[in-house]
Amino acid sequence: MTERAAARERVWLGRFARLFALGGSAEEHDGEDAQYRRVEELIMGGPRRYSRSQLVAEIDMDRDALTTLWRSLGFAEVPEDEVVFTDGDRDALALLEKLRSAGLIPDDVEAAVARSVGQAMAGLADWQIEMLYQLVDYGHRGVDEREMLDIAERVIPLLENMQGYVWRRHLAAASSRLLTAMPGESETRTLTVGFADLVGFTRASRRLTPTELTALLEEFQDVATDVVASHRGRVVKTVGDEVLFVADEPADGVEIALLLVERLAASATLPQLRIGLAVGDVVTRFGDVYGEAVNIASRLTTHARPGRILVDRNLAAVLEHDDRFQLRSRRPLAVRGYRHLQQWELSRADSS
Repeated sequence: MTERAAARERVWLGRFARLFALGGSAEEHDGEDAQYRRVEELIMGGPRRYSRSQLVAEIDMDRDALTTLWRSLGFAEVPEDEVVFTDGDRDALALLEKLRSAGLIPDDVEAAVARSVGQAMAGLADWQIEMLYQLVDYGHRGVDEREMLDIAERVIPLLENMQGYVWRRHLAAASSRLLTAMPGESETRTLTVGFADLVGFTRASRRLTPTELTALLEEFQDVATDVVASHRGRVVKTVGDEVLFVADEPADGVEIALLLVERLAASATLPQLRIGLAVGDVVTRFGDVYGEAVNIASRLTTHARPGRILVDRNLAAVLEHDDRFQLRSRRPLAVRGYRHLQQWELSRADSS
């Protein structure tokens, strides 16, 4: 976590503390810092008990390894003797040390695994803390202090349980995909990669209020998630006004792209969409995808016209004899990394 992110976390927890009015008077508990700690304890399941040096001694873990792991997870650096770690931190790190000792987490990927988990959890936590803050905004909802505390105590375990369920479901789906892959293809696979980008988003964002902008992005991401999931694809990530998705089968990737364009064209509130699609060998690593197909799909998206889909040479060859789709060859592009990038415009065979 950067210093800026750490400050933002403190602001949000401070807001919770002020809303909850936990712990009595400011004099008794040293004001807002004490309130912040009480809210933190509610979330972490217990108080701070250990400094870094004490934690190293508790779990017999290398000091440098602990520091590297803490940073990789995205947390701000802490002074050596400041008491910041909880029993939960101790138990989690002790378990990790057992996994490392057993060879289940190789040293060369440990930091990468931690970064991937930390980044995913940080985004989820930001959303959840904002949602909880809105939920307990008693100034507008007529909720008293005791009721607010009850809400937090009920909601946080529910969120934790839901995360566990969703994780297991995704783990089961990922394991089934891995088991059907060819030997040696656990990281490199042939996938259809798509980038879907909202047209004119930057311009639209200037005239929208923060609330309107949030609603627009949520609607877009709702549509994208629904369409991608219902046609056997996977959303890799969303970055503001853009969604990166993949599909095992080219026909599924094409159908996802076509439906996304059609759904947004029919929307009264969303702008048009442009999409780039490419097929090729892709490296899948810690939930993200890399490779030439990813780069080409991104380049094609940038040059697609509003409401249009551009595909690369590999996907055009796959679809050449599929009478459900129509391909129109376009002039090759000269873009960064590709002096002669061939492109085809994709549409349904019955479209004008």
